[in-house]
Amino acid sequence: MPLLSEINPYVRSIQESEQDIINRRAEEINSETEQDVVKHYKVLNVSSGDAHGMGFKPLTFVRQVLAACIYPSLLLDDSLPHDVRKRAQCLLEECGGGSIGSYAPMTGIRKVLLSVSEFITRRDGIVSNPDNIIITSGSQHGMISEGSVRTGVLIPVPCYISFKKALTAQGAVIVPYYLCEEEGWTVQIKELRRALHAARGHCNPMVLYIINPGNPSGHVQSKASIEEVIRFAAEERLFLMADEVYQSIVYGNGREFYSYKKVLSEMGSPYSNNVELASFHTISKGAIGECGLRTGYMELVNIDPEVMRYAYLLFTTNLNVPVIGQIALDVMADPPQPGQPSYALYAQQVQSFQRTLTNNVQRTLEVLTGLPGITCQPIMGGVFAFARLHLSEAAIKHAEEKKLKPDLLYCLRLLEDMRLFASPGCDFGQEEGTYHIRMCLATPEETMEDVLQRLKSFHLRFIKEFP
Repeated sequence: MPLLSEINPYVRSIQESEQDIINRRAEEINSETEQDVVKHYKVLNVSSGDAHGMGFKPLTFVRQVLAACIYPSLLLDDSLPHDVRKRAQCLLEECGGGSIGSYAPMTGIRKVLLSVSEFITRRDGIVSNPDNIIITSGSQHGMISEGSVRTGVLIPVPCYISFKKALTAQGAVIVPYYLCEEEGWTVQIKELRRALHAARGHCNPMVLYIINPGNPSGHVQSKASIEEVIRFAAEERLFLMADEVYQSIVYGNGREFYSYKKVLSEMGSPYSNNVELASFHTISKGAIGECGLRTGYMELVNIDPEVMRYAYLLFTTNLNVPVIGQIALDVMADPPQPGQPSYALYAQQVQSFQRTLTNNVQRTLEVLTGLPGITCQPIMGGVFAFARLHLSEAAIKHAEEKKLKPDLLYCLRLLEDMRLFASPGCDFGQEEGTYHIRMCLATPEETMEDVLQRLKSFHLRFIKEFP
């Protein structure tokens, strides 16, 4: 049996999150409900961005292509649309022995790499080189290195917990920079500079991590904001990591998603050919929502060829990404086009998803802004509401007596009283003395209404109990 002292010290330093605590209790409640120990309804989990888990149906074209690749006899089934069978046949021809059970090339199936490259080219109007793309299992840990001085990574506050855990496991030093809540969770260059200079005394800050659209903030950066960040990265010689997994989920009011690569290219020299950039996308988010297939891609820009060689070596140590996820990635990057048999249904399902999210955002803001003691910044993109809880001194004191952070107490009570599982802001990081709650909006409208009514009922009782 291995001794604790033999475990990698960076792994030992990973702390249990508040989310882990609530997760365990939610599982206990669901188990009790199934065993009829407690006569209550089942837990509604809005703590993560799992659209399928929340009740959205998978896109038909995606699942048909997957089904035909898994069971090739379906290629002879005329009940499947012609474009489904053609896509599946094309993908199977890329697999050894015509089977998805074979190993794929380490950096990804070539056809899928080409589809991703063409997707990026269409999005940005800039030619993308497939040799600069690596298909991944969604992990960004490969960009973190360790030398005589540990690598510092500037990350936004708030930021989702799994990325912070990944950095800790790799031995990186987390350097927090705070987004400005009062201005809609914007990135402030003055705050970036403060965080960077404060970190230089105890680590070697080399990486600036940006989430756009934001998770959990819901902020979408303007083109001018992205340009400011790129200039800052160039000035301080920082490697940019752009997490753009929610790029397809941006709401109205003239807000538009700009990729970091597109803006960098349009800025011209000296930025466009010097600033190093890694950008990320995934099949887990957006209308495709295939969280369980754990596949995405990373595109590298302005990377020295020798460094690129080591990047390939680093990622190939983890063997190849499962083929089934790569097939879904191909569909995301190259969906059905007008005139093809599957286009009408595919477009209808994507538009329905987007319309539902837009309605959920509007309804959520309507309910939250109508509750005393809760405020919420505009939700511009992504699938989360990150609302601020203005808790009373009595509530804060009660949490201290329970040895709990105030918003963790709030979320635990919400779970116990209403069977509603939301995430406390302390898990994501927040300004001292502020408290928040995160809820996923990627759910059918009737479920969202149930979520909001449970939250409203609980909150009004909670503030009455702790005035």
